[in-house]
Amino acid sequence: MWTAYTVVRMRILLVGAGGVGSAFCAIAARREFFDQIVVSDYDESRARQAADAIGDARFSAAQVDATSADAVAELVRLHDITHVMNAVDPRFVTPIFNGAFAGGADYLDMAMSLSQRHSERPYELTGVKLGDEQFAVEDHWRADGRLALVGIGVEPGLSDVFARYAADHLFSDIDELGTRDGSNLTVDGYEFAPSFSIWTTIEECLNPPVIWEADRGWFVTEPFSEPEVFDFPDGIGAVECVNVEHEEVLLMPRWVECKRATFKYGLGGEFIDVLKTLHKLGLDRTEKVKVGGVEVSPRDVVAACLPNPAELGPKMHGKTCAGLWVTGTGKDGNPRSTYLYHVVDNQWSMAEYGHQCVVWQTAINPVVALELLANGTWSGTGVLGPEAFDSVPFLELLTAYGSPWGQQEL
Repeated sequence: MWTAYTVVRMRILLVGAGGVGSAFCAIAARREFFDQIVVSDYDESRARQAADAIGDARFSAAQVDATSADAVAELVRLHDITHVMNAVDPRFVTPIFNGAFAGGADYLDMAMSLSQRHSERPYELTGVKLGDEQFAVEDHWRADGRLALVGIGVEPGLSDVFARYAADHLFSDIDELGTRDGSNLTVDGYEFAPSFSIWTTIEECLNPPVIWEADRGWFVTEPFSEPEVFDFPDGIGAVECVNVEHEEVLLMPRWVECKRATFKYGLGGEFIDVLKTLHKLGLDRTEKVKVGGVEVSPRDVVAACLPNPAELGPKMHGKTCAGLWVTGTGKDGNPRSTYLYHVVDNQWSMAEYGHQCVVWQTAINPVVALELLANGTWSGTGVLGPEAFDSVPFLELLTAYGSPWGQQEL
């Protein structure tokens, strides 16, 4: 067991008051490790709504332009912020990341800086990888004695904690760290209603998926490649999973020794067909096009046409599962295949917190991480992933929050 002792009273700037940001507030409100959370959003009324919904004097609201590092830095200084929590789409990672540094705060995010495809061989070689822009300035963060904890949502995030746990406590030699996510969620009244940001979903699903192998390093393949059926626990059942670009593959090999690292997502055939159609029609593009004299991004139009994921909770049914399938040699020297996982039932998260399960599951992990940083259990400098920290205190605190994790031998 770990012993908590107070090191710093946190003052947190939360950037983004959407579904995940609002769930973050609801979870954090039950904890005592911080003095203030300033909820900020481009739409100040949305930030105020998220803060006021808590009914806690520690929460306040502010307006921020997440495309401006200067605007973020100004808020950090104005409110004497110790930690910036990024809860917006990954397209805003770089300015928020830079703004936190310029303002003098530590930083956390749940998705990393965006990738860029290789200009000549986009389905074979990596170009700019997820997080490259952040890792490029790690020396500056370390020299300043500051921490940027990147990829600390659920995926990336919890699966990365599982990777550390598996290496330290379950396996003597790891063949593959395979993140596997799936659900049996349905939404009443909608044929197509993603439970998470469609902007982010398009980005990660249509980009070339990254794979890491010890003898090749990082390389990419075609979207939706290597389909496999994975049997998820707690009644979710068998779901077809495919390769998707995701941060775990870019993070895990930096700190955990393995022969292979993959990420596969249980999208389902219908979801994949919709994404392929969006791509064929050019509706996944972020570059603006002129329509009737107005310039708009096709991807933003798609997002505007779909229901807000944060408002789907009352119509959602089922469970979502995030986890890591680890294969290799156990501590006893025998072959081992273990799935470490975290399941959230939408009925429970709605009844207990008023937030749908996917955004709630994403939001709980950075709250846990912030508490560990506040009490000094976790500490470090530079740009670090969750794998760089002791996993046991995190998993113990996650359980103490009322959301236990599971382990299943396969």
